[in-house]
Amino acid sequence: MTSILVTGGTGTLGRPTVSQLQAAGHHLRILSRNPAAPTTETPRAGSTAPDHVVADLSTGAGVAAAVEGVEVIVHLATSQGAKDIVQTKNLLAAAAGVRHLVLMSISGIDRVPLGYYRAKLESERLVAESGTPYTILRATQFHNLLDKVLTGQRFLPLVLAPAVQLQPIAVEEVATRIAELVDAQPVNGRVADIGGPERRPVPEFARLWKQARAVRRPVVPLRLPGRIFRAYAAGDATVEGPAYGRITFAEYLR
Repeated sequence: MTSILVTGGTGTLGRPTVSQLQAAGHHLRILSRNPAAPTTETPRAGSTAPDHVVADLSTGAGVAAAVEGVEVIVHLATSQGAKDIVQTKNLLAAAAGVRHLVLMSISGIDRVPLGYYRAKLESERLVAESGTPYTILRATQFHNLLDKVLTGQRFLPLVLAPAVQLQPIAVEEVATRIAELVDAQPVNGRVADIGGPERRPVPEFARLWKQARAVRRPVVPLRLPGRIFRAYAAGDATVEGPAYGRITFAEYLR
């Protein structure tokens, strides 16, 4: 049984990751800023409920106590912005003696010129230069993110779908890969990026979403100027080689 700290353990990816690590018999500690944040599902037979620790990665308050005594850190927490850098710095400052840090990152962050992606790339660099044994996993966008973007247009008379290539993946499959990495030795680098089984233009995904959600509004492909759009249109956020995921967007929607 390994003692593991999961940052972001109550989030979209954190919940299935915690569930899978619990099922594998690991002792888990979940870091959250919110004292009342839920942890995960009821523990399965033979597993134990995770501990819950309150700490703030943005200020560093409580982080050293949260890390104390753990063997592995799974860093899933994200501000979805530039604060990722200071959060990673504060976590690394407390991580001396940890034998493995698994960092979750995003495919294409070195090719798509988004500010958030630059922060993720800097977080990767900080981990790589920290001296803590580590493994970095990059994944494509999650199914639920694409679903959220399309659902967020519910008050518009049409569905705007950027004419770019994406390769969404199920969070449960990303969680499975993280659990595999926790049980493996640090590679002190990146493992192969993972993505879903389909590489499609977003308008095609939008039509699948429209059918599944019984939406009548027309799907309108959206084209924009600029380097960010061109990078996505060129498939820079997708993954080369065989797909890791097996769950399609249509299966997710069902």
